[in-house]
Parts: sequence; C-alpha cells; structure tokens
Amino acid sequence: MNIYVGNLPYKFTEDDLKEKFGAFGEVSAASIINDKATGRSKGFGFVEMPNNAQAQEAIDALGSWESQGRQVKVNEAKPREERSFRDRQPRSRY
Repeated sequence: MNIYVGNLPYKFTEDDLKEKFGAFGEVSAASIINDKATGRSKGFGFVEMPNNAQAQEAIDALGSWESQGRQVKVNEAKPREERSFRDRQPRSRY
C-alpha cells in the first residue's frame, strides 16, 4: 500500500520515515518529495508498505501526530490524476 505523509517538518528524512513506519512492519520504500529548483523538501512524502494490514495499522496509529511543531497527516495515497495537454501549457502572464 502506498501511504501519503503530509505536513512533514522540512528536516525530516527518508530514514526518519522508514523508522517511524517500520515499527508497524516492512517498509519497502520511503521518499520525501523535494523542490526541483532548490532541492528543499516540499514537506510531504510517501511510504510504501507491501503488507496492506500492516500499512492500515500504521495509518490508523499515525493518522495524525506532532513533530517539530507540525501536525503531520497520514492517509492512503490516492492515485495520481492524469493531466491533459492543456494543463501542461505555460500560462500567459498577460
């Protein structure tokens, strides 16, 4: 199951995610999404857990927790929506 983790502190690392979710079972992948231009964390990430029961247990237990003054949100990730060609066009400033 793919899990969305939002409102993460900017100093949070992929290893921190693996450790937090690893308490509930196997974590096959953890990633923090970074801004392409600056390389800085965007404040959210994803955790992949192969066992759905363990993933659901992690979501239930970690649904909301506070870390470094931020209220972290956890839920099942939604599939990424396809964007149309029109959505990818640069917007005119005029």
